[in-house]
Order: sequence, then structure tokens, then C-alpha cells
Amino acid sequence: MKVIVHGAKGHMGQITTDLVKKGYDGAIFAAAVDAFSEDKDVYKSLNDVTEKADVVIDFSHHSATKAVCDYCKEKNIPVVIATTGQNEEEKKIIEETSKTIPVFFSANMSIGIAVLASFAKQAAAMMKDADIEIVEVHHNRKLDAPSGTALLLAEEIKESRPEARIVCGRNGQQKRDQNDIGINSVRMGNVVGIHEVYISSPTQTITLKHEAHDRALFSEGAIKAAEFVVTKPAGLYNMKDLLV
Repeated sequence: MKVIVHGAKGHMGQITTDLVKKGYDGAIFAAAVDAFSEDKDVYKSLNDVTEKADVVIDFSHHSATKAVCDYCKEKNIPVVIATTGQNEEEKKIIEETSKTIPVFFSANMSIGIAVLASFAKQAAAMMKDADIEIVEVHHNRKLDAPSGTALLLAEEIKESRPEARIVCGRNGQQKRDQNDIGINSVRMGNVVGIHEVYISSPTQTITLKHEAHDRALFSEGAIKAAEFVVTKPAGLYNMKDLLV
């Protein structure tokens, strides 16, 4: 599996490039692309790449979504979009692209988070009257709250509870509704990422927790996603598909 890493000089791009060059999960390095790099061995644009590849892993920025999708459609190769923060227009581009080529897109590339989401969904279905709260903790430089991962977890739980309402943060005088899925965000220090899901009834509580120790876990997940998607027909895939 020959891999092009797009956004190769960003923090996640560098980790991903290093893992690919080391042959993680059978990956073979094809090329590195980064619009802001001055390195001679890094292409400025995907259109400059001369090497053949089987898949593109994109760790650049959501604003590059159209350019990445256009390139992969032209070359007829799958793409793993590991960036987050896409607006509605960019999400539509991803959906349209998936009608032509295989596209893997997830709000979180961690296999552990995918397992957590699956467990949380099952627990919510089994404990129908339990309150559900999500707490997410990240470093003090993170801009968005709640995290995309916390929203992913809440949306997964909503598949078991379609009537549920996602509530982000609480203040003032307001009573909790039984159908609420609460999300609370904490920003401090250099925490890579902690996500906890509480499923609590009057008699018992289940606590499910995932803690990221190293951002390399996202690169590992992206490479595994690439290995998965290169064998698939056109379509839109995510971490749930990887677990099946």
C-alpha cells in the first residue's frame, strides 16, 4: 500500500509520515505534500506529485478538502480525510466524492474511541432510563468546545435514543431532562485527550473512559483506515466500518 501524506509537515502529518516510512501496518511511503514546506523532498501541491500511490492520507486542514477530493477523483485512488472542522459545503464535497471513489472520514481516527462509542451505544440501549453525561478534557490550546469526539460519542448514543437532546455545558437554573445527553468540556495543561461517558441510573453507574497518551494513536488509526479503504468500492466509510 503506497501512501501519499498530505499536510506532511504539520504535527500529525510528521508523525504519520514517520510511521509510513517505518512501514507501520505494511504502509509504503510514496510522497509527502505540504503547501507550507520549503523542504526539497516535500511537494507543494498534490498536482506536483509524480509517484504512483494507492491512497492519500490527509492531515492538512479542512479548507483543503475540495483540492484533496478533486485530486483523488482524478487519480481514481481512495482518500482518508483525517482533518476535522469541515463546514456543510465541505461535508457535501466529501459525500459527493464518495460516490466516485472510496472515502474514509471520521471525527476521530482513534480505534479506541470507536470501541468506546460502540460500548456507550450498547449501554445506553440496555439502560433505557439512565442519565447520560459526557466529560471531555483537552489541552489549554484547543479552540473548539465541545470536541468533535464528544459530539461523535453523543451522536452514536443518539442512535439508541433518537429522542435524546444534546446539551453542551450547564449554567444557571435549569433542570436536567431525562432525554438530555450532557457534554461538559475542560481545558487545562497539555492533556492530549480524555473522554468519559457516564451512564447512570438511581441504583448504578457505568463509567466508560478513553485516554489518549500520544497523538501517534491518530496516525496509527489513519494508516489502518487507509489499509481498510484501499480494498473497498466507492462509498463513505468511518471507524465503525473498520470495527466490523
